[in-house]
Amino acid sequence: MTSTDAPQTALIPRDALFGNPERASVQISPDGRHLSWLAPVDGVLNVWVAPADDLASARPVTRDTARGIRAYFWSYRPDVLLYLRDSGGDEDFHAFRVDVTGGDPLDLTPFESTTADIAGVSHLVPDEVLIGMNDRDPELHDLYRVDLATGERTLVEQNTEGFLGYLADDRYEVRYALRQRPDAGMDLLARTPEGWKVAEEIGFEDALSTAPLALTADGSVLYMLDSRDRETAALVALDVASNERSVVHADPRADVQGRLLVHPRSGVVQAVGVTYLEPEWAVIDETVSTDLERLRTLGPGDAAVNTRTLDDTTWVIAYSAPDTPLAYHLYHRASGEIEYLFSGRPALDGAPLVTMTGVEIPARDGLTLPSYLTLPAGVTLDVDGRASTAVPMVLFVHGGPWARDTFGYDSWAQWLANRGYAVLQTNFRGSTGFGKAFTNAGDQQWGATMHDDLLDTVDWAVAHGVTTPDRVAVMGGSYGGYATLAGLAFTPEVFACGVDIVGPSNLHTLLETIPPYWKPMFEQLARRVGDPRTEEGRALLTERSPLTRAEQIVRPLLIGQGANDPRVKQAESDQIVEAMTHNGIPVTYVLFPDEGHGFHRPENSKAFNAIAENFLAAHLGGRAEPIDGDLSGSSTAVPTGADGVQGLPEALTGHEPVVRA
Repeated sequence: MTSTDAPQTALIPRDALFGNPERASVQISPDGRHLSWLAPVDGVLNVWVAPADDLASARPVTRDTARGIRAYFWSYRPDVLLYLRDSGGDEDFHAFRVDVTGGDPLDLTPFESTTADIAGVSHLVPDEVLIGMNDRDPELHDLYRVDLATGERTLVEQNTEGFLGYLADDRYEVRYALRQRPDAGMDLLARTPEGWKVAEEIGFEDALSTAPLALTADGSVLYMLDSRDRETAALVALDVASNERSVVHADPRADVQGRLLVHPRSGVVQAVGVTYLEPEWAVIDETVSTDLERLRTLGPGDAAVNTRTLDDTTWVIAYSAPDTPLAYHLYHRASGEIEYLFSGRPALDGAPLVTMTGVEIPARDGLTLPSYLTLPAGVTLDVDGRASTAVPMVLFVHGGPWARDTFGYDSWAQWLANRGYAVLQTNFRGSTGFGKAFTNAGDQQWGATMHDDLLDTVDWAVAHGVTTPDRVAVMGGSYGGYATLAGLAFTPEVFACGVDIVGPSNLHTLLETIPPYWKPMFEQLARRVGDPRTEEGRALLTERSPLTRAEQIVRPLLIGQGANDPRVKQAESDQIVEAMTHNGIPVTYVLFPDEGHGFHRPENSKAFNAIAENFLAAHLGGRAEPIDGDLSGSSTAVPTGADGVQGLPEALTGHEPVVRA
């Protein structure tokens, strides 16, 4: 046994878990002639393309040398794909097009401080794309048709009415728009000959679980997520002509959240995915029933359909399970053959990866918290849910908070479990996906009942022998970073240590500095977090800000921050570091000058995780690889507290930060 009390297994190298994947985001072009994926070029992710029948001839068609490309997709213009890229993590994503037969990429949104919103790509208008751009007004996106050959844009809609966005059909006729109401509800407006008319009223209580999704290609049916007059969000089909609606699929346990199998030409929904604890598919169109049955032969995990050819003869499948990283296949519908392509991370082949278990944890008020437990190799649960060995635990809190943890392969959970920790990921109240009452129960409960839920899951883990009360850390990013700070400030004796990644410490400054394009939905933030325009709201924000009680922090804290974060500004970390330093409380602060909301350059991600791994080992007793050279190539700066992590001062000696925008 090691000091973690878990059986010892081989250490999985951090680079295998967090370095660049060998291949990712595999897609097939609509005409079926090309396969594409993301892969490194000189250590930076770029788009590669190969003939579909000759993968050995693959070549990069982009040459990014900085942060890499993380999102791309095919247009319907032959040989042309689109990709998105920001600078230094500022989230001002520009849209580029590249002809895979040759030529340089073209920026379709060449304006400063502009965030591109791809609003439409259609096989009926193959030579143009719909893009929302906020260069005229940083708070609002105007809608343009953009010529894929020349980059010329033509104004379709000037957004002078505060719309959150537009919905067009496949002929690029704008049919609907969405606008937030003063009461923080939403109105879906339809275009009529007389102008915009409210077609659907969405109350505040349904605003996070009711929204338009897409029109069928002929524009006759509007698909919506809809939780009105029900608890969980259903997929609803609205007949545009008659306004009659029908429920396509609903699940009483969980929301439909937009995981749909849609016919590539007609736009008709053929299957619906829902996840309560584990993902499930419901067949809507029996013509794909056999296909989904065949895909289940890949294993007990999840077979996601990445892309389909326009003629629907070939699908790209991404298969994974909690203990199986993504592997890619081609599915040939006519023959039923599933052709293996490659693993996204072959370096993990044969690694001691572990499974994940979905558990239901009762909160103190009776609310059920769907959660996920990952245990180190050799530690098991009996039929009553009790662990065979108590080990240190990391409570890993998801961001959002209007998001959710789910079942599947998770590099963070695998990393921590391999180091000897149990990993508990909890869907606390306020998370989405489990019905509107579950989500709305988190309104104005940051640091209150949302925090109580996290404490209750820790108590559950202790009661079930997973861990002991003195060996629990809290860790997370964004809202998870806030939860880390709140945990150490509001309940200073509960956690042995904390790791905060881009978490807000001051809810006043968080709401004062939101990105300009978030301002049309400010009423939602005010009602769900706290309203800075009222005396009562300001008092609430002060009470729930970890900065207010920074002097109560007594346990070790590691903070990671991106200097260019547009959501949680660097000042959020600076403020609490300054307060803790002023009060003589040790804190280690790691800053990346070329990152934003999270760390996306693999060099930076690997560097921070090397520091975090050694920080956790010191305070929880888990295993760790030395930091050694894992800062190489990163932009790591440590303004304060380097001596709080074993090996960090030595790793910083001679370290020359590499900054790539």
